Amino acid sequence: MMSVPDRPAAPETGPIAGRKHALDGLRTIAVTGVFFFHTATESMPGGSIGVDVFFALSGFVITLLIMKERLATGRLHLGIFYAKRLARLWPALLVVCAVILAVGFLFPASGWGGQAGFVLPAAAYVMNLAHFGMFGDSIAGETLGPTWTLAVEEQFYLVWPLLLLVMLRFWRIRTTAFATVALAAAFVLNRFLLVNAGEPLDRIYNGPDTRADQLLIGCALALLFTAVRQGSRLHTALQSASRWGAPLAGSALLGALFLLKEPDTPGTWFNVFWTAGPTALALLAAVLIGSLVLQPAGFLSRILSHPWLARPGRDLSYGLYLWHLPVYLLLMPLIPALPLRIALTAVLTVLLAYASYRCVERPLRRWANKRLDPAVVPSPSEPAGKPVPA
Repeated sequence: MMSVPDRPAAPETGPIAGRKHALDGLRTIAVTGVFFFHTATESMPGGSIGVDVFFALSGFVITLLIMKERLATGRLHLGIFYAKRLARLWPALLVVCAVILAVGFLFPASGWGGQAGFVLPAAAYVMNLAHFGMFGDSIAGETLGPTWTLAVEEQFYLVWPLLLLVMLRFWRIRTTAFATVALAAAFVLNRFLLVNAGEPLDRIYNGPDTRADQLLIGCALALLFTAVRQGSRLHTALQSASRWGAPLAGSALLGALFLLKEPDTPGTWFNVFWTAGPTALALLAAVLIGSLVLQPAGFLSRILSHPWLARPGRDLSYGLYLWHLPVYLLLMPLIPALPLRIALTAVLTVLLAYASYRCVERPLRRWANKRLDPAVVPSPSEPAGKPVPA
């Protein structure tokens, strides 16, 4: 555990206060895009940008949680942070791996047969590295291929909380936000060098370094919002900009879902897109995220906060992401008609995601929170801290 000087309790109002239900709805849209990218690629060739949105959103939410704890308690309990994250994500992933392994063993001719070699990279959060041959021959991962994004995030969060606390020990929050932007720019430069050196697409697409800028953009946004005072001139300016930001960024991302086809053939467009494209998509996602947070009563925020969108994003999005491709590949040899296969995949995926949430994710999260939260929440006898310079 690393401690910091005393801090005031997290504010009850302002950009970082409360749960952002519109962001839960955004998760539902993002995972829907990924679903159709894998099941109906011709109809939604840009559905993979759901991953870009997830990376920016993840950086924003995790950094916001870290800053809230630091403001409320004066420190970040790193061991508890990692334990809660592991309890939140790992059990559901292990269940998916175990079910695929068992069914593949019992029915080797099924769509889940021959998947044993992919279980370890998925469960160990190194599927992204396996995709570009870090451990020998590159592998696609098939049913467990999408776990590469989980690997990128977990590798990032092994480093980011430590780095963030070090920066905050020496710098104000706003300076730390600028430093985070500079770090993101350094990773963009790194990707530019890899692209122009002729590195294969698997390396550029899956690298923890080539996706770090997307996560850092979300982190920087969270730091900025933490530094902004409610009612300040900057807060007012950001709110004014967000009235235009949400519809513009949302329209651009929605259009990209149906129109953007990521280039896979070397050439000028390949070099331009894979240098700047991931950053541009993450910036659009950050503009949308920031606008939703700053305008909770705005038209788009109200739509995304509707329970039909927000609840699946909050409770089912992780399970939907884990199960959709395994189910689709299992049904592929059984259901030749594509529309029927997609419909059945959607139904079964929702049912499995719901079972995962009710039987695995929620019980274990509650169990972990019950045991870990008392060590995080300061006792009433602890003195209030001094204000933090933004």
